[in-house]
Amino acid sequence: MKLGYFMMPLHHIDRDYHETLEEDMEAIIYADQLGYSEAWVGEHYSSAVEQITSPLMFHANLIGRTKQIKLATGVMCLPQYHPAVTAGQAAMFDHLSNGRFIMGVGPGGLLSDFELFGVMDKDRMEMMEEALDAMLEMWATDPPYDILGKHWHIEMKDWTHHDIKMGYVPKPLQHPHPPVAISAMSPASSSLTFAGKRGYMPVSANFIASWSLKTHWPTYSAGAEESGLEADPEEWHVARSIFVDETDAAAEAFAKTPGGAMDYYYEYLFTIFDRGDFKGPFVASEGDDPAMLTHQQVRDACVIYGSPETVAGKLLELREEIGHFGTLLYAAHDWVDKARMKQSMRLMAEEVMPLVNQALGVKAA
Repeated sequence: MKLGYFMMPLHHIDRDYHETLEEDMEAIIYADQLGYSEAWVGEHYSSAVEQITSPLMFHANLIGRTKQIKLATGVMCLPQYHPAVTAGQAAMFDHLSNGRFIMGVGPGGLLSDFELFGVMDKDRMEMMEEALDAMLEMWATDPPYDILGKHWHIEMKDWTHHDIKMGYVPKPLQHPHPPVAISAMSPASSSLTFAGKRGYMPVSANFIASWSLKTHWPTYSAGAEESGLEADPEEWHVARSIFVDETDAAAEAFAKTPGGAMDYYYEYLFTIFDRGDFKGPFVASEGDDPAMLTHQQVRDACVIYGSPETVAGKLLELREEIGHFGTLLYAAHDWVDKARMKQSMRLMAEEVMPLVNQALGVKAA
C-alpha cells in the first residue's frame, strides 16, 4: 500500500492567511522528504478556513522544492471555468512538473463557491462531464475546434492558422493526458459510477464513515463493468484523518481535544453539513438519525489515532472491512502543535506503513 497526503486544506478561522500558506507548503515539502507518493490539494474560493484558490498555482510553487512526490489537484472544480482555461492551465502544469501531475476533477463541493460562481441550481455533474470531455477533445485534436455542448460551445475556426499554429490549445506532456481522478464523499456516489465507466482513478474522502466507504468500490466496479473495463483496486485512493503518537492515550487525548486540530476540522465540516441540510451521508453508522448527529460522532467515526502499532492494526481492519485499496491518503490538519503534527507524519511513514505492508505481504503470501 502506498502513502499519499491529502490537503483540503482547513485551518482555524483566526489564523493568518500568509502563515497557513507557508505551513501548507512546508507540509508537502516534508511529505516529499518522508517518501509520501502524492500530494493532493483542494480548491476553494470563498472560505477563510479552506484557503487555497488554485491548487495548480500552489503546486507550481513546489515543483522545484520537491523531488519525487506527484502533485495532484483534489479537485479542480470544472463547472466554475471555461474548459479552455482548465485545458490550457493543466497542460502547462503537466510540462512544468515534468509529468508529476494527477488531474483530479469534480463538480465542486463548497456551497458558497456555488453561489459565487452562479452554479448553485445547475446540474454540476453534467457540467463537469461536459467540461472534461471538451478538455480531452482539445488535447486529442488540432484546430479548427467545434465542440458543441449544453453549457459551452467551443469554436475555433476563423482564427485557426496552421502555418503559425494560431488557435492551438496546448497539449500536456503525459500521453494521451495526465491521469484523471474523481473524488467522492457520498455513499454509492454517482461520481464513482462515472469514474468507473471511464477508468478514472477513484478517490474517497476522509470525512465519511466506513459504512459509506464500503459502498464506494462496488459502485466504481459496477461502472467499470458497464463499460467492459476491469477495475483495479490498486487505483483506489482512500483518505483518512490519522494521528500517530508514542502511546494510544496521548494520541486519543490529542485527537479529541475540544477545538484541537481534529475536533475543529470536523466541527467546521459538521456546521456546513448542518446548515446545508445535508447530514445524512455523514452519519457515524448506517441508519442513524441525521437529526441526532453531532460533530463529535463524525470525528470519532472518521479519525484513526494511536501508537504506530495501534494505527497499523486499525488500518488493516479498515482494509478488511471496505476491501482492497492501493493508496492511503493521510489527511492534513491544522498544525496546532507543529512538532507533534510533523512527528505524526514521520511515524506514519517510517513506522506505521512498514507494519501495514509487512502484514499485507504475509497475508498475500
